[in-house]
Parts: sequence; structure tokens; C-alpha cells
Amino acid sequence: MKLFHCGRCANLLYFENSRCTQCGADLGFAPDVMDLLAMEPRAGDQWVAIVSGNIYRPCGNYLNHGVCNWLIPQNDTHTYCVACRLNRTIPDLGVANHRALWSALEKEKRRLVYSLLRLGLPFGPLSEQQGGLAFDFLSDQPAMFDERAKVVTGHAHGVITLNIAEADPVERERMRSQMAEPYRTVLGHFRHESGHYFWDRLVRGSPWLEAVRQRFGDDTRDYRQALDWHYQSGPPANWQNAYISAYASSHPWEDWAETWAHYLHMVDTLETAWQFGLRVDARDDVHPDTASDPAFDSYRIDDFDGLVRHWLPLTLALNSLNRSMGHEHAYPFVLAEPVVEKLRLVHQIVHAC
Repeated sequence: MKLFHCGRCANLLYFENSRCTQCGADLGFAPDVMDLLAMEPRAGDQWVAIVSGNIYRPCGNYLNHGVCNWLIPQNDTHTYCVACRLNRTIPDLGVANHRALWSALEKEKRRLVYSLLRLGLPFGPLSEQQGGLAFDFLSDQPAMFDERAKVVTGHAHGVITLNIAEADPVERERMRSQMAEPYRTVLGHFRHESGHYFWDRLVRGSPWLEAVRQRFGDDTRDYRQALDWHYQSGPPANWQNAYISAYASSHPWEDWAETWAHYLHMVDTLETAWQFGLRVDARDDVHPDTASDPAFDSYRIDDFDGLVRHWLPLTLALNSLNRSMGHEHAYPFVLAEPVVEKLRLVHQIVHAC
């Protein structure tokens, strides 16, 4: 994730900011220029960018609920920004705590959308285009001993459903422990489920399908049967030698989604590290540290091997820093060679878009 600076006072800004803490300027993220802009409100709902003079409107979810900091260009007639137009269902805001949970989900969803825009991937609102993307943010209903009242996070036909309970850190930690998952985050859910969406958009029926099957396995295996077997019997022995996570071993679709999510973890974390000026010595005399180049861009770099060369030492540093603070490893993963090759294929497919 990029760092930003206030157009009025040059104060350091972060992606979620909606007001500059130094000069008080209103802020909004403009996806047309991929920048967080300092704005001056004008008559009506018009905001003018202090530096460029371009005119925008704040997203309807900012005006009505205060849960979005994205902007809409003047010539765009939509009420909601490009990220909020992906929403098909939002929680019932009349229920206590739902607005706070929804706000937490929206922050992570916007990080996903930022990455998809940076990568130039094809997507748009399902309500506006065939093959588009949509989000349903749903809550469990009173069960009355009926498990069908539980909302299952998942993807189907372009719709990503998230149980809003995942935004509750207590509930998420309970599920993390119950499912024996060393890494479980809201952003991880978004990235994983987007992997299923982009399987349909980029892989299914495409020239990439055979190459993906060679790396990830036969996706025609019965999916429900494979998941039932996984939950009953657990992952195969030594799954770490071929998969990024235990769940990835359940079925090729899940392997793809887990690997896709991991690729998004990599490029976004590397961008954040380099934006902060963090440089980790890759100890590689053959390949100079290209991260010292101000033009280094983890989202746009064609050289996948270069991406990995910077990623591995960064994860060692992250884990060491976390342990120094008394926390568990920030990066509880091992990139075995088959996993690296799967990531390489994801990288190739993304950069072919």
C-alpha cells in the first residue's frame, strides 16, 4: 500500500485517512489517479482537489454513513464510488454494532479493490455488467437449532458473501483457533474469495486452464466430496511440501484461491515496505537489490524471481520483529518450490491481463 502526503501541508497520510491530522483538510481517495487528495468542500456535494483543482463528489456511503473515504469524479453520475458500487447487500444498520462491523469490512474491501486496480485486473459491479463482481455482507439469523441460519463465507457466480461476524476480532480469533488456522484475517478472506472470482474470469475456459491444471491439479474432482474428506481426515502428511496452507490441499480450486490470496499479500506488503523505505539485504551478489531503485514497483514488476528475492528476506525480518515484541510470527508460511511455481503462474496470468 502506498503512503500519501497532504496537498495542503505535506503531512504524511495513510490509506484510511479522511481528514489530515495536521491541517484538518478533508481527504478522499481518487481511484482515477490512485491518490489520496486534500480537498476543499464547495457548494452542494462538490469537493475540489487543492493541488489539481479537479472536482469530485464524496461517496454516498461517506455522506450517509461515514464508512467510505473514496471519491467520485465530476463526470461520473453514480452515487457511490467504484468500490461501494460492488456492494449488493449491506448489513441491517438498525441492529446494534452492525455499522461498526460493516465499517471494518469496508476498510479491508477497499484494500482489495486498490490491489485489483493497481494490477489492472478486469472487474466491475455485477449490477452493471455480465461477469461482474458483487459483495453480500450478511449476518447470522437466530438459529432456532437450524444451522442453515448460519452465513457461510464464500463465492458463487460472481457474488462474494462474507459473514459480518468475521469483522469481530473476538469471533474471528475463536474461529481461527477452532479451524487451526495460523493466519485468519478479514483482508485474507477478501483476497481468497476474489481468487475464486478470478478463476472464473481468467482461468475457466481460457488458454491458461491446462497450465493451471498441471500446477494445481484436476479441478473437475467433486468439490463437495473433496471438502468433506478434508474436514473429516485433515490435510495429507507433509502438505507443506506442495501447498501454501493446509486448506489449499483440499481441492485445486482452494489451492488456486489460497495461492492467489498469497500473491496479493506479497505485492501489497512489498509496496508498503518500500514506501516506508524499508530495505532488507537479499544477500544476493548475482542479482543486485533492485529495491534500491526508486522505480521499483511490486505491482508492476515483470521479474517474478526478483519479487521472490525481495519477499523472502522481508518475511524473515517481519517474523523477527514480531518475535521481538513477544508476538507469534507475522508470516507463518513456508514457500516450498512447488508453491513458488504456483505463485509464478499466478503472476504470469495477472501480468497477461
